[in-house]
Amino acid sequence: MTALFPPAVIFFAAALLLPFIPRSARNLLLLVVPIIAFFLIASLEPSQGWHYRMFGFDLTLQRIDKLSKVFGYVFVINAFFAFMFAKHLKTIDEHLAALIYIGASLGAVFAGDLITLYLFWEVMAISSAFLILARRTKKSGQSAFRYVMMHLFGGLIMLAGILMYINNTGSVAFDGFALRDLSTYLILIGVLVNAAAPPFSAWLSDAYPEATITGGIIMTAYTTKTAVYTLLRGFAGWEVLIVVGCVMAIYGIIYAILENDMRRILAYSIINQVGFMVCGAGIGTALAINGAAAHAFSHIIYKALLWMSAGSVLYMTGKSKCTDLGGLYKTMPLTMIFGTVGALAISSFPGFSGYTSKPMIIEAGVHEGLYWVWLVLEIASAGVFLHAGIKFPYFVFFAKDNGLRPGEPPRHMLLAMASMAFLCVFLGIYPQPLYDILPYPVDFHAYSFEHTLNQLQLLMFSALAFFLLLPMLKRTETISIDSDWFYRMGGRLFYRFTDWAFNGLNRFADELIVKRIPFRLTQFFTEPGGNVQKHLLRIINEGSGEERDLSETNLHIDRRSRRGTYPVGGGVLLAVIFLAALSYLFFA
Repeated sequence: MTALFPPAVIFFAAALLLPFIPRSARNLLLLVVPIIAFFLIASLEPSQGWHYRMFGFDLTLQRIDKLSKVFGYVFVINAFFAFMFAKHLKTIDEHLAALIYIGASLGAVFAGDLITLYLFWEVMAISSAFLILARRTKKSGQSAFRYVMMHLFGGLIMLAGILMYINNTGSVAFDGFALRDLSTYLILIGVLVNAAAPPFSAWLSDAYPEATITGGIIMTAYTTKTAVYTLLRGFAGWEVLIVVGCVMAIYGIIYAILENDMRRILAYSIINQVGFMVCGAGIGTALAINGAAAHAFSHIIYKALLWMSAGSVLYMTGKSKCTDLGGLYKTMPLTMIFGTVGALAISSFPGFSGYTSKPMIIEAGVHEGLYWVWLVLEIASAGVFLHAGIKFPYFVFFAKDNGLRPGEPPRHMLLAMASMAFLCVFLGIYPQPLYDILPYPVDFHAYSFEHTLNQLQLLMFSALAFFLLLPMLKRTETISIDSDWFYRMGGRLFYRFTDWAFNGLNRFADELIVKRIPFRLTQFFTEPGGNVQKHLLRIINEGSGEERDLSETNLHIDRRSRRGTYPVGGGVLLAVIFLAALSYLFFA
C-alpha cells in the first residue's frame, strides 16, 4: 500500500505543532511521533507514490522497498529513544531542529529521484547545524560554521553532478548508476563528504563533540547513514568504494587511539565503522549489501548507546576529557554497564549486535576473493576493540580516580540506555528479525564454531595489546591535527589574499577616483580658462628647450581669473566636452 502521507511528513508536522502545545504534552508528542512513523513504515508495501512536478520533471516523494524500509525502521527507533533520553530539556530549539533533521533524513531514504534526494539532503545539513549551535558556546558556534561550510561544499558538488547527469541522460531517476562519467563521480564525491570519507572527514570529529548532549546522540545516526544508504542505492559495486572504505576503517582507528576527549573518540569511531559499510557498498554483492545495511542498523543503536553513556557522564560531571575522568564506576555503575554493552557491541563481541552484522561484510569480501580487504577489515576490527571497546570505558569509568562522585543521571536517561542495551544484546543473540527486513535473503550464520573462535582470538589479542601498550596509551592533554588543518589554514590564507587583493583595489580606487580626481577636477573647473592658459604655456616652455620663469605670467593669469575677465563660454565648453567624454566611456 501507499501511505496516506510519507513518514517524513509526520516529523515536519510535529515540528510545526511543537511550539503551540504545553511543555507537559511535548514529551508525549515527541515519543508518539516515532511510534506512528514506525507502524506507518511497517505497513508499507513496495511501491512508488506521492508524485509531484517541479522544474519540468515528474518527481517521486516516496519510493518504498526493503532497502529504504530498513533504514526507515532504525531511524525512527533511534528517534524514539533519543527523545526519551532528552526528556529533561526545557527549551524546544533542540527538539525542533531534531524533528526537521530526522524528517529530512527519512525523506532522503524514501526519495525516488535525484532532485527530491538533493532537497532533503540540504535540509538535513542546515537543520542539523542547529543541534551544534544550541550548545551556545564560542567553540560550538565556530564548529557549526565549519560544519555548514563543508556540507554546502559537498551539496554544491552533488548538485553540479546531478545537473550534469540530467543534462546527459534526461533522467532524474535515483537508482544504480550504470553511467560512470564526471557527473556521477561528482555525485559520488558529494555523498562521500556526508559519509565523512577522508580527506573530508574532519567535519565529523570537529562538529559532533561540540553539539549538545542530546544533539550529539541524534547526529550520530542520520547524516553518515543516509550517505551509506545513498551509496548502497546508487553506487553498489563501484570498486573505488572498497579502497575508500578500507582507508576510513584504518583512519578512524588511528585518530581514536590518539584522542583524549571521550566524545571525539566516539566520533572517530563513527568514521571507522562507516568505513565497513562503504566497503560493503563497493563490494556490491547481495551479501555485502545485506551486511552494510545490517551493520548500519546495528551501528545506529550501539553508537547511540555509547553517546548516551558519554552524554550522561558529561551531563553529570561537566567534563569530557579522559584526563579529567576516571573512577566513575563507583557512583555511575549503571551508566558504566550500559556503556560497556555498547563498547562490546561495536567491537563485534559474540552475543552483541555488532557480531551478527559486521562479519557479513568481511565474509562478502572473502567470497569475492578480496583477501587484502579481509586483512584490512580484520585489522580494523581489532583496532575497534582497542579504542572503543576498551579505551573508552577504561579511561572514563576506571583508570585513575580523579575524585569525581556525580551519581547516576536521571531515570529517563537510564531507561533510554537500558532499552538500547537490550536491543544490542537481543540482536546479538537472535538476529533473525533484523535479517528478515534486509534487502536480500540472508544465507549467513554468525555463530559457526570457526568464526566464533577466530573472533574471540582476535579480541583477546587486542585486549592483550592494549594492556601491554598501556604506558604508551596514557591519557595526555593532546590536540590531534586532522585534515581540517589544511582548510582552516587555507581559509585564513585565502581570506588574507582576498583582503589584500580586493580591499587593496578598493583602497586604490577610493584614493584615485573618490579623492584625487574629483579634487583635481574641482580645482581645474574653478578657473578653467586660466588653468588651460597656464597649462599651454608650460607645454610651450618645455617644448622650446628654453627654461623661462613663468611665475610672473602665472600670477598675472591668476589676477585676471579673480577679476572674471575670462569668457564664461570657454569653461562651459570644457565642462560639456568632459561630460561628453564620461558619457561615452560609460555607455560604450
